[in-house]
Amino acid sequence: MKTFVICLMAIGILTFMGAVVWSTLQGAEVECEVCLVFDGEETCRRGRGPSEVEALAAAHQSACGGNTSGMAESIACMNRLPERSTCPAN
Repeated sequence: MKTFVICLMAIGILTFMGAVVWSTLQGAEVECEVCLVFDGEETCRRGRGPSEVEALAAAHQSACGGNTSGMAESIACMNRLPERSTCPAN
């Protein structure tokens, strides 16, 4: 009975690890770059996602992450329109 439980746990762990690796390798298909000015400083960052919308959102969030301190500034930055954004064909 004890070996059965150990085998079952090992199968569960391997299945979980396989799912994590598989979902990671499915990866992002689109890469975009967003440049924005916040608090007088321009920051450009890239983001990836399964769609252009999600890649732009990831890049925007990344650009705001390095420019802000605190929740209020973070929200203000996320509501700001980018100066430019590009999603080159992959």
